[in-house]
Amino acid sequence: MHGSKKSEWNERNGLIVSVYLSLVAAAPLAADSGKSEPAVPVFKDGEAQVVERFNDPDMWIRHDLWVETEFDSDGDGRLDRMHVDVTRQRQTDTEGLRLPVIYITSPYFAGTAKGEHDYFWKPRQQVGEAPPKREESPLVERKGERPIISKSHVKTWVPRGYVVVHSSSPGTGLSEGCPTIGGKNESLAPKAVVQWLTGKATGYTTLKGKETVKAFWSTGKIGMTGTSFNGTLPLAAATTGVEGLKAIIPIAPNTSYYHYYRSNGLVRHPGGYIGEDIDVLYDFIHSGNPDYRDHCNCAVRDEEMIKGFDRETGDYNDFWAGRDYLNHLGPMKAATLMAHAFNDWNVQPEHSVRIYQALKEKGVPIQAYFHQGGHGGEPPLKQMNRWFTRYLHEIQNDVENEPKSRIVREGDKRDEPTSYYDYPNPAAAPVSFYLSPGAPEKGGLSVEKSSQRGTETLIDNFSFDGTSLAKAEWTKHRLIYTTPILEKPIHLSGTSSITIRLASSKPAANLSVWMVSLPWSKGKNTLITDNIITRGWADPQNHRSLRESQPLVPGQFYDVKFDLQPDDQVIPKGQQIALMIFSSDREFTLWPDPGTELTIDLDATSISMPVVGGLGAWNKALINEGKEDEEN
Repeated sequence: MHGSKKSEWNERNGLIVSVYLSLVAAAPLAADSGKSEPAVPVFKDGEAQVVERFNDPDMWIRHDLWVETEFDSDGDGRLDRMHVDVTRQRQTDTEGLRLPVIYITSPYFAGTAKGEHDYFWKPRQQVGEAPPKREESPLVERKGERPIISKSHVKTWVPRGYVVVHSSSPGTGLSEGCPTIGGKNESLAPKAVVQWLTGKATGYTTLKGKETVKAFWSTGKIGMTGTSFNGTLPLAAATTGVEGLKAIIPIAPNTSYYHYYRSNGLVRHPGGYIGEDIDVLYDFIHSGNPDYRDHCNCAVRDEEMIKGFDRETGDYNDFWAGRDYLNHLGPMKAATLMAHAFNDWNVQPEHSVRIYQALKEKGVPIQAYFHQGGHGGEPPLKQMNRWFTRYLHEIQNDVENEPKSRIVREGDKRDEPTSYYDYPNPAAAPVSFYLSPGAPEKGGLSVEKSSQRGTETLIDNFSFDGTSLAKAEWTKHRLIYTTPILEKPIHLSGTSSITIRLASSKPAANLSVWMVSLPWSKGKNTLITDNIITRGWADPQNHRSLRESQPLVPGQFYDVKFDLQPDDQVIPKGQQIALMIFSSDREFTLWPDPGTELTIDLDATSISMPVVGGLGAWNKALINEGKEDEEN
């Protein structure tokens, strides 16, 4: 693709659609010969079944087209067109069959930038200072050949009576426009494709041509799904309120780019991608027409992102507010099945939980599937099938009256979740825990509050990662406080919140908090999926406002309160819950020079945990019933 002329990029292989469809129409009707009954979707127990006459990939029709949008993001004076592919059953041509659509859109289909993390921001910098300039990213070499953009989901849904459609996001693949990473055009692009599927937008056989193509085979009922960025875009489309988008299944979606790249005023990187920021992701996916690259880089990356994302302070601002889908849910009405993992440290679980809660309050049909693994992981096929069957085929399977929450319990298979009435567990209640001194070893964590516990100090050093600090018996680089050993399992469900009174020896510092289960598992305890219960980060400079940070006065105490990541976990008998407070988190934060001291006022610091059964359940979990029986 690099160095090709516009005319070659725009019109190459422009006759593939018509020639391919002519060949398919002329093919022998072997699969349907002698059949008097038309092929139609089949349903059993509220689920779409595999239909044998839909199940032969050699008989599927595949073609591509371009759908015209309502925006011109590449500045060429023409409305941008999105590249779309279609995989549908032959009976949509031979028998006039009309079917609902499963639609997947992505910025990744045409390839991504190589070069490891060489062009990421360098984490080695002081907190609150201007970052060193990052290296230019390598160009993305577009991959893939027309007419197929992707083969994802076709083997699952085409045999079950759905047409599968893919599209490349703006500025990627053969789609026009600029990537904006959460900008308005990334919502309007899938909206246009949905409108084409409902007959309200225009599709063209070529990128710049005038020959139109209609989705005559579509019932006008569309569902969307996808994972990670591909899971963000169904939500983005749904926030437009576009008619015809009936149901979505976002899997590990990024619902706020501020929450992805910042935490409570702190510059924070997604797990596994130290040094990534929103402009890096822009470069990573920018596989579109190279003739427009300079315009997009200038208008979007340099003028909008780098001037708006405020990597120096990490403050929340209008740039980030515009890229938070929670702020745009007003028109949304698509039935939504959220899926996320509680140990996803890339797109962290708050992304789905915050949307789940908002849609529940809004009255939109909503369910959630949670598991204990890492990034990704779709709901069981049965659950997804019932969701799409109900809202796209309109089969009354009563799915909207089923439990709202399904959670894979520790040690269980992902396709065997436990059903709960809601999330968080309705029986959960906040229980406050208080600290007692013990540094540089371990202090205590209990529900008993007392005074005059004094202060304790840690010394920042990014050289040690969080796991090493949590496992250490003795270290001055963190403070850790543990509960008594549990005599019974304890179930946490919901969001923990911490209040810390601290002083810093410098005007700016990272603040990191982990809740962990001790002793550290060596892989033998199948009830422990991960010793890390939850985590959180904050910038003490934002103790008053997310939009405006203020340098700390060294030695002065400040109250900082923030939420940790949502969780639902059963901590087994024999473990202790530990609260760890430290400064720089090597896997997530900037790496300032070691030596900053954080002093914690224990009397004014506490953490609230969502315990199923509340304080009564917690107290019972500490009682050794065998010992109690002996005493009685």
